[in-house]
Amino acid sequence: MKMVIAVVQDKDSGRLSQQLVKKGFRATKLASTGGFLRAGNTTFLIGTSDESVPEVIDIISHNCKSRKQMVTPVSPLSNAVDSFMPYPLEVQVGGAAVFVLDVGEFHSF
Repeated sequence: MKMVIAVVQDKDSGRLSQQLVKKGFRATKLASTGGFLRAGNTTFLIGTSDESVPEVIDIISHNCKSRKQMVTPVSPLSNAVDSFMPYPLEVQVGGAAVFVLDVGEFHSF
């Protein structure tokens, strides 16, 4: 058995959730926050058989697309203010960070 942990952008969360349910996979959704942009993310915990991992990853990859977004950096709180440039930057957001872990035991009560 495997645990698939997928961290996705909030914009992709609803679509991914619907497709997982449609394909018969159950997932627990957790609200999370990204570090770089401090933007909202959703972390999915998906328990599945070893054989189903490629299908789960395929569903994630088809529903969580990366895209470019303009952001204005947040001013630093340190002494490096003189080197801070508050100009908008184009960054890549979205996609998914996916981790696949072995599960030693599973219990359902």
